[in-house]
Amino acid sequence: MKSVVLCGSKRFKKEMGEFAKNLKDKGVVVYEPNLYRGGKEWDTLSGDYKRYILMGLTHDHFYKIKKADVVFVYNKGGYIGNSTTLEIGYAVACDKPIYALEEDIEEGCRNVLFTDFIKTPTQLIKRLK
Repeated sequence: MKSVVLCGSKRFKKEMGEFAKNLKDKGVVVYEPNLYRGGKEWDTLSGDYKRYILMGLTHDHFYKIKKADVVFVYNKGGYIGNSTTLEIGYAVACDKPIYALEEDIEEGCRNVLFTDFIKTPTQLIKRLK
């Protein structure tokens, strides 16, 4: 079975987790983003240390994109944030097929980068075979 990396906003953390679980339950290898939420301790860190952590998280997800067979953008309501836009660009540079949940509501140029729109884990699995 092929592998999938999920990309999307941390506002969809719960839904992305459910989507990933459905894929994993069907035997798909899923690479999930580390959707760091921060917290009280985040506010106590120095700016340099925050930058170091964010750099690590970004490069970790880029590694997952490079490793995966396909990219799936979980963009409920068509929302795509800055980090996901960056990840889409990296996936294009890596020549990865990119599927999205819905059409982009703000920027048609991102839509042309998507291979197709997929609504369910089952539909995505059919594309992986």
